[in-house]
Amino acid sequence: MRFGLLGAGRIGRIHGLNVAARPDARLVALADASPEAAADLARTSGAKVADTDAILADDDIDAVVICTPTDTHAELIEAAVSAGKAVFCEKPVDLDAARIRRCLAVVAASGKPLMIGFNRRFDPNFAALERRLRQGEAGEIEIVSVISRDPGPPPVDYVRRSGGLFRDMMIHDFDMARFLLAEEPVEVYAVGSALVDPEIGAAGDVDTAAVLMRTRSGRIAQISNSRRATYGYDQRIEVHGSQGMLRAGNIHETTIESATTAGFRADPVQNFFLERYAAAYRAELDAFIAACRDGRAPSPSGTDGLKAQILADAATQSRRTGQPVAVSLEELP
Repeated sequence: MRFGLLGAGRIGRIHGLNVAARPDARLVALADASPEAAADLARTSGAKVADTDAILADDDIDAVVICTPTDTHAELIEAAVSAGKAVFCEKPVDLDAARIRRCLAVVAASGKPLMIGFNRRFDPNFAALERRLRQGEAGEIEIVSVISRDPGPPPVDYVRRSGGLFRDMMIHDFDMARFLLAEEPVEVYAVGSALVDPEIGAAGDVDTAAVLMRTRSGRIAQISNSRRATYGYDQRIEVHGSQGMLRAGNIHETTIESATTAGFRADPVQNFFLERYAAAYRAELDAFIAACRDGRAPSPSGTDGLKAQILADAATQSRRTGQPVAVSLEELP
């Protein structure tokens, strides 16, 4: 399978090198606004540097991976599927749910596959938890708890254009909650504060937040986010059910544990998302290529991206008004 890559920054480099490392794929060409970033990744991956239009017009390229800034995603998805390419796009499709709907209409009309990069579904531990949940190991689901805390906040300039914590950071957790609940939320309630960096509050955002969601049958999901975790990149999931509980914990730098008279001590948890989710990035590429090869619709789909965005919008509104917000996701395909 022959790939073009749009965006050779931090996440684009990960995807580009993952494509180049596969025996069943080839990174043909890549484009980036930074000539230096493009040239560096081209040297490492063996791809050629080209502009976006040339990549989309190249009939020898089967699929494109979109890792450009968020405000370009929807337009590039539309251009790529219209050019006959399969598309893998980093989240989100757009920060505007209405724009996402218009984009997905173009995708549907093209008949080309689109997969959205909610990589955490493919983390080996989270994926195993979901499989065992579907097998009934915890019984009927009652409460899903998702904890996601970054080691430190992003620059305030990034915060100003990010769409806010719920749309930028927690959107991964909205997707994970849906993935595990197996039932759509119908109500969202959110609280948030700026406790880490007052400049984030001055920019109109929060850096510490919690969300409660309820499904029609009464299942509950609770999400906790913080832009600061002094002990590393904190990524945990717990699902409580009628027959027990399933839990996936953090990944530590090593599995070594020390025991002394002072107690037990483990090494720190991994401190960077690219390290923590390295296996997940490879596995989601596996899933995308397999779906394209077998003629199946990839998952997570564009509709999954739209649903996560609707939940993020509802959380943003709830935090602002102090009231729960009703959502209707069940009628979306």
